[in-house]
Amino acid sequence: MTIKIEKTVDLELKPEVKKIEPLQEPLAKSKDINFDFYGAQLGFNVPSGIKHSNYYPQNQKGVGNFFSSAASSEYDSFISEIDKASKNMNLNDWGIYLLITKISDSIFTNQDNSKLLSWFIFNKMGYAVKVGLAKQHIVLMHYCDKVIYSTPNYNFSDKKYYAISSYDKESAGRVFSYKQDYPDSTKALDLSLVSLPKLPLDTKTKTLNFRHFAQEYSVSFEYNKNLIDFMSTYPQADYQTYFNAPLEHKTYEDIASSLKKYIDGRKASDAMNFVLAFVQKSFKYERDNEQFAREKVMFAAETLYYDKSDCEDRAVLYSYLVRELFHVPVVGLKYKNHMSTAIYVPMDGDSVKVGSRKFIIADPTYVNATIGMSMPSYKSIKPQSYIEIGKK
Repeated sequence: MTIKIEKTVDLELKPEVKKIEPLQEPLAKSKDINFDFYGAQLGFNVPSGIKHSNYYPQNQKGVGNFFSSAASSEYDSFISEIDKASKNMNLNDWGIYLLITKISDSIFTNQDNSKLLSWFIFNKMGYAVKVGLAKQHIVLMHYCDKVIYSTPNYNFSDKKYYAISSYDKESAGRVFSYKQDYPDSTKALDLSLVSLPKLPLDTKTKTLNFRHFAQEYSVSFEYNKNLIDFMSTYPQADYQTYFNAPLEHKTYEDIASSLKKYIDGRKASDAMNFVLAFVQKSFKYERDNEQFAREKVMFAAETLYYDKSDCEDRAVLYSYLVRELFHVPVVGLKYKNHMSTAIYVPMDGDSVKVGSRKFIIADPTYVNATIGMSMPSYKSIKPQSYIEIGKK
């Protein structure tokens, strides 16, 4: 088995998207507001009408007063600059959410005013966001057509809106919705990360060591700490978000180069089993609540960064590596209390049927298990769901 590592390979899931090079230079000069955004130095000039907008009185009339003041300002260039910065950094919707929140907090120390400005900007950029009042304070509710877990949510006209700023809280309290809607603001917040944000480099290195068949192996790689910091802010999205997100090109290239030394010339089955052993044995096992005090599924880049991980994290990492290195289809297998993977290869062993195809179990958490071996407690259990790779 010979792995070819192409220096210019496009690692994004959509072939038409070109590889994103990290930013090398700051983006901003001195403006009305200046701040650091995951290593990027950003600045924006703020229209005076927005600066002087105020949530007063603290009721629905005050919401209208704020919006009227902001809407009467010369906001077009302000919104255009935000849009330009988000495109320059290749931000997905979550990155845009973080950027708008950072801008609003930089203009207003008062959280009600900050949230109302975010609401105004989101609406002007086409996103469906509602304002709610909870004990006279502002609650923003973002329309999302996929589940955001552990987040208070509300239904309006058969659409689900999430109070994202209250993530990991059981409730935002009793919320009264502001009556006005903006008909051109219909876009759902999409947490998919099919291409990575373009952030300045804060390059770090790491070496993973593992023992396999009485021999020691090491895999070294570089990563961008700014990207890890960005990913750490994610609320708990659906599994497709994590399984379909790519690794940075340099990180993948380093890992592939390290693995290539050990598996070149081996049979395909041996090579895939070696990569499985790498994921099984390079990390300590720890549950999310013990490591993060909350439920957290990690992107592949985060699993490599942290020393500890659980079954979901390893399934995400292995699925990415095996499909990039060997170009074989992979599915995630979700059981009640476990996550595994299965690969579409002509091998013997425990399997699951997905559509008309038989996928062979490859469990990245079952240490020393080879492809075709299920954990005994899940051997006769059908997965609750299948995570298809390549779908948002």
